[in-house]
Amino acid sequence: MTDLRKLGNSDLQITPLGIGAWAIGGAGWKFSWGDQDDADSVGAIRAAIDAGFNWIDTAAVYGLGHSEEVVGEALRGVSKKPLIFTKCERNWDANREIVPCLKAEAIRQECENSLRRLGVDVIDLYQIHWPEPDADIEEGWTEMARLQEEGKVRWIGVSNFNVEQMQRALKIAPITSLQPPYSLLVRKIEPEILPFVEANGIGVICYSPMRAGLLTGKMTRARALSLPENDWRSRDADFQEPKLSRNLELVEVLRKIGAPHGKEPGEVALAWALYNPAVTAAIVGLRRADQVQGTAGAMDFRLSAAEVAEIENFFKS
Repeated sequence: MTDLRKLGNSDLQITPLGIGAWAIGGAGWKFSWGDQDDADSVGAIRAAIDAGFNWIDTAAVYGLGHSEEVVGEALRGVSKKPLIFTKCERNWDANREIVPCLKAEAIRQECENSLRRLGVDVIDLYQIHWPEPDADIEEGWTEMARLQEEGKVRWIGVSNFNVEQMQRALKIAPITSLQPPYSLLVRKIEPEILPFVEANGIGVICYSPMRAGLLTGKMTRARALSLPENDWRSRDADFQEPKLSRNLELVEVLRKIGAPHGKEPGEVALAWALYNPAVTAAIVGLRRADQVQGTAGAMDFRLSAAEVAEIENFFKS
């Protein structure tokens, strides 16, 4: 039985891994992962629930509402429903251009829209997606606290905030969780942000712990260099030379460490993110049911100090 972890100041008991629903938003918006079959998405979500994942993280902006609709569809008729986390602040206009907004009225409207798309009466964790515009953080966070008081959302968190921005929010209402990017290739939160959240009892659910699929062991050089134009990763430096070859060398280190345990490179990458005591849980982006295998094994997998040191040595070489 997987150990559940308490998320920050909440009563939410979550599995170390959660279902990420960014890619299932499909094509046709700026940060798309390319074309996506909704039936595959539904299958992936249900397979992950069957494998023991007990929460799902989405956002209104993923597919400009489409991801939330697919999540709602996937959970219809499912007896053991996961906790549902979603996000606000990324609005879009008639031209499908993304517009950041933290005005109280907009956040309230977004919450109503998300509840409708997801087909639920309450959102378990509602998060501000990005701290933009920075000047409106106080107005936005005040409205988030109101939504919590009214019972439309159970707990409130932030995503992509820095320490100073969290300090400003904390003057208004407690923060249940922070959702930052964190992986072997993106470690900016280590010096200041992780010590701050740990000291303040704020939970951490990190996103892209496998660096958008790069560390799964399934991403080859040829595939990385031929990603379709409507996949945002085709424009990301980690998927291009000169970084790509080095990143794929790291994958082989993860493969070597995982092999004696029967674990895939992606599971080692996930276990590395979860090794940090400040990290409560990690988000696993899933697009097909078969991807659950090769990730779910990290739920109960713990790296030894020697294995973590072996990974760190790669970066020193």
